[in-house]
Amino acid sequence: MTLFLDMVTSSAVLFIVATGLLTIFGVLKIINFAHGAWLTVGGYCAVATAEMGLSPWAALPIAFVVGGVLGILTERFIVRPLYARPLDAILATWGLGIVIGQLITLVFGRDVQFTESLIPGTMDVFGTSYSAYRLFALGAAILLGLGFAYLMEGTRLGLSARAVIMNETLARILGLDTAKIRTVTFMIGTGLAGLAGVLLTPLTSVDPNMGVAWLVGSFMLVMVAGQSFGALALACLVLGGMQVIVSTFVSPILGGVTIAVLAALILRLSPKGFSRA
Repeated sequence: MTLFLDMVTSSAVLFIVATGLLTIFGVLKIINFAHGAWLTVGGYCAVATAEMGLSPWAALPIAFVVGGVLGILTERFIVRPLYARPLDAILATWGLGIVIGQLITLVFGRDVQFTESLIPGTMDVFGTSYSAYRLFALGAAILLGLGFAYLMEGTRLGLSARAVIMNETLARILGLDTAKIRTVTFMIGTGLAGLAGVLLTPLTSVDPNMGVAWLVGSFMLVMVAGQSFGALALACLVLGGMQVIVSTFVSPILGGVTIAVLAALILRLSPKGFSRA
């Protein structure tokens, strides 16, 4: 039971981390290599909140707002001129991630820091004592998935975003403000990355490079998922579950590269990944 719970909750954490990356990729067709930096910003929002004596729960909206504001500035001044040059946009966001990491180091230093868990202790699950926070992360991932399903299917913003995904030129001809849709999408994506950074802090230490470890896995999961959040959830469940199995029964070191290796194999066999699912 513990292994099964580890597989499911680890997949949930991966889904939370990768959602912001897929949000931007799905609409803007740009891989945001600063995603790891936004995760780190979220982690340090949790650190700053704790230093100010606020409730650890306050870090969640703070990180979302900070990530969203930084996302608006990034989209307006860095990414927007590069939409027609996606390779340059990748390089620009990669460089931005390095700059953000250095700025965080200047402000907070290189020391590893830890934050208080949002939900401490354990819970009994079918006779097994298990981390209450990891179960909370599973619930958060489910709510996030349902929220995005509603956003894309039940709101005007979602309808507009889907129109841009399918045919941006036609959407513009029909009167949609595609520039605004791009900005809002980027803001949501970076805000979610900051939120994910806060949710990661009880599971890992906070340091200027904390987001780097999650960037490659998130990138590969998004490549496998294509533009579908349902496919992303499936990819996280399958690849994340295999990562836990390999880490448990073979080696944690090999477990760390499991997602990248399996994603490469899946894309080799099916270039569209799980997006057909």
